[in-house]
Amino acid sequence: MIPLSWYLIVAALLFSIGLYGVMARRNAVAILMSVELMLNAVNINLVAFWRYTAPDRPVGLTWAVFVLTVAAAEAAVGLALIISVYRRRDSVIAEDLDSLKN
Repeated sequence: MIPLSWYLIVAALLFSIGLYGVMARRNAVAILMSVELMLNAVNINLVAFWRYTAPDRPVGLTWAVFVLTVAAAEAAVGLALIISVYRRRDSVIAEDLDSLKN
């Protein structure tokens, strides 16, 4: 059986990669993908803690499905916004999107 610490290490690495992607990237699509990585790291933690603390109750899986639903909604809304901004400004560079005008 794989120890809990291995799952937590993988999740921490995945979250760190996502955080780096959010902080370092300029492209809005890459930032959105990095946020998805961070949400998947949270899901790994939820399922790992559920498995090692209370596998008889489906609480961890329920929260994981909830996070997946929120991530799907976030991706859909985020991509819709990015497409709208691209059509209007011909750019998806996050630093160029500093105002709501134009």
